[in-house]
Amino acid sequence: MRRESDVTELRRVLCAALESGRPVGAPGRLGLLHEWFTRADVSDPQRPTLIGGVPHGPSSPAPSPLAVNELMSKANELGLKQILVPYVRRTDDTGPLRTAGFVVAAAGSEGLVTLPGEVADVLGSRVGEQRLGELRARHDEYRELSWELIRLGDLPRQPAAREAFAALHQQEGGRGALWSAEALDALAQGTLADRTDLLVRRRGCHVVQAGLLVRSHNGRGIYSLTQALAPDAPAARQALYEASLYELYLHARRTGLEWVHLGPGDAERMRALGADQFVLLDHWLLAPGMDAEPEEPTEIEVSAFATEPVAAASVPGPARFRGRPKFDLLDLSGNTNPFLGADGRYPELDTAELARTYLTTVGRLPGHEGLGELGAEYALFTSGAVDAVMLLLAALASPGEAVCVTPPTFELYAHFARVLRLPVVEAPLLGDDLARLDVERILAADPRVTFLCDPNNPVGTRLDPEQVLELVTRSRGLVVIDEAYVEFSVGPSYAPLIARHDNLIVLRTLSKAWGLAGARCGVALAQPGLVDALRRVQVPFGFTNASQRAVRDRLTDSPRVLDSVRRILSERDRMARALAQHPAVEQVFPSETNFLLVRTHNHGRVMEQLRGAGIMVADTARLVPDTCRVSIADERAGDTLLDALSRVR
Repeated sequence: MRRESDVTELRRVLCAALESGRPVGAPGRLGLLHEWFTRADVSDPQRPTLIGGVPHGPSSPAPSPLAVNELMSKANELGLKQILVPYVRRTDDTGPLRTAGFVVAAAGSEGLVTLPGEVADVLGSRVGEQRLGELRARHDEYRELSWELIRLGDLPRQPAAREAFAALHQQEGGRGALWSAEALDALAQGTLADRTDLLVRRRGCHVVQAGLLVRSHNGRGIYSLTQALAPDAPAARQALYEASLYELYLHARRTGLEWVHLGPGDAERMRALGADQFVLLDHWLLAPGMDAEPEEPTEIEVSAFATEPVAAASVPGPARFRGRPKFDLLDLSGNTNPFLGADGRYPELDTAELARTYLTTVGRLPGHEGLGELGAEYALFTSGAVDAVMLLLAALASPGEAVCVTPPTFELYAHFARVLRLPVVEAPLLGDDLARLDVERILAADPRVTFLCDPNNPVGTRLDPEQVLELVTRSRGLVVIDEAYVEFSVGPSYAPLIARHDNLIVLRTLSKAWGLAGARCGVALAQPGLVDALRRVQVPFGFTNASQRAVRDRLTDSPRVLDSVRRILSERDRMARALAQHPAVEQVFPSETNFLLVRTHNHGRVMEQLRGAGIMVADTARLVPDTCRVSIADERAGDTLLDALSRVR
């Protein structure tokens, strides 16, 4: 509810609830929870507070400089010493509040449940099948309850519903206590009445739940403004609330709405209800004896590794506003076709919640301890990991600065460097298994960027971890570790180390172990200043909504992914043993990936035989003489390959 007229209406309703004709009351009565409101000097009932926002509804816009001045003048006129502006979005411009001396404190989040598809499918992808089963079971448990929506314009003809609504909210207490019969009447007499329904659920003649549902002014969603339930055991109340939310999601889908706003609350609790977008909220208080804290930087400082043009540039176009939610705005800025459905809108840019899901999910994997503790600002989604290679070279390397590669390795590192006219130096891998770095040679070249592929593609081996850490510690330039295949490895990831090293970038992909090659999703993990530099050269809308949904679905289904990885590893080991004993094979390199590098006795004849048998493998002879790279598939595919090799003459 971002319109000033809507906020004005809700403040008028607040005045009716406070029975004073003025938005003035003690914070404790407003049901707001914070340590501020337990302090005697703040919660003293003899020190009433001017309320500069809406404590009993969705977040309201941060007041402008003019509005802040008006609040202070009003407080002075009324002889009040305290002003409270509750539930302000952290993404709003709160400079005027800070300048006026208001003190800020975190107030949780408001959560949004987007509904791009059928409710069961959407929730299953976010909370998992087990949790979905719980929600559906609770919905079925309360199916006998009525589901009545009463337009507020019809409220005079429904006196029993009005009284039940008020009674339940008074019993509920907290913020619910603000929803008195007088407050409901004020809402019914205002401009929000034509967009608001009174929700009533009954068991027989007994009302067990009453709430308010307000449609957004852009026509795309619905606010669950308040819900009060009959007193009962806490578990039963929670079950009824979840059952009703599930029914509300179904109602939203039936009526063509795209989201349901849950209001302020605990983020983890709302995630368990299917929320997938969150906006951080703050309370702002002006009170005697409470001094404002020094202003903290609101923007990430770009990394010193950024090139001068990138450091001087800003994040392009709409991506600058990725943290500012648009779901409840009437967006007339995109110049798209509004008549051909949701695909006519640009992809969602605020992927912070998806990044949190990625970090916490991958952080549970062996060898990734600590990754889940990093914030979303450490991750950037890219169009595959190869896209991140191009981004970081463009953002972090200037003409004349060298890029080091360690052949045999992924060829696109050098390819993109040369396309960008950056000199390429090589420090070939050492050892029989090509698993050792020539650290001194790399350091002597003093490259701006060094690419390490670990596990290596095309070899499949892991690099010596002591050498990798030595290089990261001693290098003056950036070290980029491509971990496209690390989920298949028994060794740990380097990703949790990015918080400790400002020159370390770890690239990940969901194309390999996660099976989403078609979704084109990579992840660049680095300190926020590096991520910000990459974002300045990234195409703003490259990560589509379809890809975002596919990634979220797959991350939620991680047990199936891990099971498939185990199957791949089992087949890889079987194939490694069989190929090592095969007459056509000279050597099978050790592998911690989902492929095997195989050196054959008669490479040309082998490749010709496989082509004739309709089998495609990667010919890697230009990188490692007489070799091919064989991807691991199912047992039938492996046996077909072995049979074709047996026919080599």
